[in-house]
Amino acid sequence: MNDRFNGKVALVTGAASGIGREVAVRLAREGARVACVDLNSDRLAETVEAASTERAIALTCDVSDADAVDATVAAAVAQLGAINILVNSAGVADPNQRRLHEIPLDAWDKVQNVNVRGLFLMKRAVIPHMLDNGGGAIVNLASVASFRATPRAGSYVTSKGAVLTMTRAAAIDYAKDNIRVNAVCPGTINTDILANASEDVMQMLVARAPQGRLGEPEEVASLIAFLVSDEARHINGGSYLIDGGRCAGG
Repeated sequence: MNDRFNGKVALVTGAASGIGREVAVRLAREGARVACVDLNSDRLAETVEAASTERAIALTCDVSDADAVDATVAAAVAQLGAINILVNSAGVADPNQRRLHEIPLDAWDKVQNVNVRGLFLMKRAVIPHMLDNGGGAIVNLASVASFRATPRAGSYVTSKGAVLTMTRAAAIDYAKDNIRVNAVCPGTINTDILANASEDVMQMLVARAPQGRLGEPEEVASLIAFLVSDEARHINGGSYLIDGGRCAGG
């Protein structure tokens, strides 16, 4: 790996597993110091070990809690000195497949609170530090669901549509402050969330993928690492599908 992130500090949410973990590890291996943020403290410790205990720290946080987010960002700055890169990877989905009118209010709120409110709170806390430092790069994890609906997934689809729109709004708001904001939109990725999926479900997921396979977390991490690097300094307000061509067809 190269050292293109030497001297940079990154904060990655959802870092305990999946895409968030791969991003944290990738950035650390390319020279960044990384604040790994998640609610799962045990798995967060595993991420820090995989990334480098010399380059990464673990910060336990509920991203939907404003006070917790503010305290976490303050701790990251106190320990690492700055935040130049923010990757908002934390997200949840309703595990129960229901039509909109069937979704209980608490289930709806949980998805919106993590996927939308959490993303806003983290930006609200981090961007002032980026302004003080002369700029930064932000990537938000959206989804193919930002572009196409999936039956009985209304709360998740709605939240990921909001992520995409908030990305564009922030990109416009901070373009002249040298803060770039982009969205990455994965299709179905082979993460722990599929660990208990039945063989029939896995076959269905693979069958609808034009490449005949699921994406891997490290492939998404590669795209994110490029977008937050100086190589992408003229890329702002974009949304980048990484779905093996799923959205290219009907």
